[in-house]
Amino acid sequence: MDLNTIQKFLLKEIADLTDTPAGAYNIRSDSEAVGRKSTENIEIVPKKEISGIDIYIKDGTKGESVHIPVVVTKSGIKEKVYNDFFIGENADVEIVAGCGIDNCGAHDSQHDGIHRFYIGKNAHIKYVEKHFGSGDGSGKRILNPVTEVYMEENSSCEMEMVQIKGVDDTTRTTIADLKAGASLIVRERLMTHEKQNAVSVYTVNLNGDNSTADVVSRAVARDDSYQKFDAKIIGNAACKGHTECDSIIMDNGKILAVPGLEANNVDASLVHEAAIGKIAGEQLIKLMTLGLTESEAEEQIINGFLR
Repeated sequence: MDLNTIQKFLLKEIADLTDTPAGAYNIRSDSEAVGRKSTENIEIVPKKEISGIDIYIKDGTKGESVHIPVVVTKSGIKEKVYNDFFIGENADVEIVAGCGIDNCGAHDSQHDGIHRFYIGKNAHIKYVEKHFGSGDGSGKRILNPVTEVYMEENSSCEMEMVQIKGVDDTTRTTIADLKAGASLIVRERLMTHEKQNAVSVYTVNLNGDNSTADVVSRAVARDDSYQKFDAKIIGNAACKGHTECDSIIMDNGKILAVPGLEANNVDASLVHEAAIGKIAGEQLIKLMTLGLTESEAEEQIINGFLR
């Protein structure tokens, strides 16, 4: 792939790529595919009538990965992309997505990625999605990802959702439907600063006996930024669900946590937790006695919190 400096920088930030990835991949830049590769067990097929791709993972595929990062380097680009994943039974794979926007112009740049996962029986996926923004233009960097997860019996899914820097506006929507024995784990890490806005919405339907969900968000709101965490777990069977929001508020930041539980079965066991607070003074003092400035101590605490 012939990539420029900005494209390489964004790919490193969102997908930890410094070279062509091993395994299957589809790399998109400024609304065009710049690289694509299928493997014997993973086939990537471009959609015909709308923008996006279909990814087919064969039954029993194990130890393989799929990289599908997106970068936007031009001001004013606005796109909506649909990617569908069909994960075969007994498969065990890692999927690395994410989007980076570098906007140095006066017009807003926006990427809306709609990812739908159809996870077969006894299959397992690890899904990593990182969002990042850069550039000194006045135009916004906007990301509105939608993630839909449909899980068959005894399947499992681990999701790592990360946004640490540079995204001006985002609404992150995740919907999951779990059948019997399915397990979903979500770990969200989020930081906003300046006048950024971030809304995270999770709706998890536990439809089968022994299905489980654990949705945990760790977030930091700095400067004049705003965050909303809206997570709802619906227990329709003998299931277990847990949602947690743990946030640090700084400066003039604002955070709204809306944990929701709905039990429609007597054997549904659902728990929610929410905590919002500032950095404890004793933590700062302890680090400052070790020679750090107050600013350096804050950064150490935040980095550890979001790790």
